[in-house]
This record gives sequence, structure tokens and C-alpha cells, in this order.
Amino acid sequence: MSTRIAKQRSVMRKEPRQARSRATVETIVLAGARILSDKGWAAFTTNRIAELAGVSIGSLYQYFPDKLSLVDAIRHRHLDDSMAVMRNVRADGLSPADFAAQLVRAVVAAHSVYPGLHRVLLDEAPSSEEYRNPHTKFEIEYLSYYAQAVATYRKRAPTEADNVAGRVISDAIDGVIHNAARRGSIDDPAMQRELVCLVSLYLGNDSATKKTA
Repeated sequence: MSTRIAKQRSVMRKEPRQARSRATVETIVLAGARILSDKGWAAFTTNRIAELAGVSIGSLYQYFPDKLSLVDAIRHRHLDDSMAVMRNVRADGLSPADFAAQLVRAVVAAHSVYPGLHRVLLDEAPSSEEYRNPHTKFEIEYLSYYAQAVATYRKRAPTEADNVAGRVISDAIDGVIHNAARRGSIDDPAMQRELVCLVSLYLGNDSATKKTA
């Protein structure tokens, strides 16, 4: 299990404002993500990250005061990337099976850029209480996305029952894909087919629609 730090997350020392500084921060974050994915938390040192990013250690500390602030930036980058691909898959006009297939492909793709990253973020790297706070902007948008998909197939505006169903779907997708990432089998087509089947059957379940209407 990942270590929980009972305090607010360690924030960046300063936000990059110019294009050059933003590019430097991006390079540092990507280098950190690659080291976590390929080598794990034990190898996640600021010296290694700076070397891989091609920047001085002083440049790294100019933006990130410690490793926790950098791993949080990597986490948020991963969440932002996941949300970005999900925004491109909408339930409107798609059958449940087509929506589920497109969504699973998109989420798998987001987790496949650095295939070992999520295992480390879940099991090794420390995290603050801010991570997965149910009231963060990300979590609100993330769960609303699934609730809206459920409501679309139930042909109504989202209700509290749809919010619950959305959490069930999101937890199912997260659980399957995150555990596949842990096992190194995220690219397993059989796993992906079964996950698509699970989600599409749930979304297209007429009896569930009648019970929650």
C-alpha cells in the first residue's frame, strides 16, 4: 500500500510562467515519471531525475522543494491525462457497447504511456491526504462524467441513483485497470474485452433502469 502523509501536499516552490520555464517543469515531471515507471520509488532521487531531464539540480529545486512535491506533480499530471482522454469519449450517440469499448481503450492508453508508473504510485510512493480527496476539482469532474453517462442511457438528467451507479462503474474500471497495471498485464486484450463487456452490460441493463427510475 502507498504511504499516506497526514498533511497537505507539498506544493511547487513556484509556478512556471514563461514558456521556457513551463517546458523545463514538463521535462522534469516526465523524467520523474519515467524513473518511477522503470525503476521504482527506491530509484526516485532528485539527482537521477535532474540527470535524465538534462537540467541542473538547482533548476529542479527551483520548482520542486522536495521529492513529495514532484511525485504529487506526477500524480496530478497522470490524473489530468486520464481526464483529458475521457473527455473525448462521450456517451451521446453511442451504444453502451461502443461507449464502453472507446472508454476502456482510452483509459488503458493513458495508463500505458508509463506502464509501471501506476503500480509505484499506488504501492510505493508516499502521498498526501489531498490525493483522492472527494471534493477536489478532479474527483468531482471524474465522478460526474460517469454519472452523466449512466443518466444518458437511462434517458434523464442525472439523479442521486445515477451518481451511485457512476461510482460503481468508475470503481470497477479503476480496480481492473489498476490491478492489471500492478500485474504488468494492462495490454492484455482478453482483460480489456471482459471489462468492456462488464461496463456495457451494466449501462444497458434495463432492469437496473426500471429499479432506479
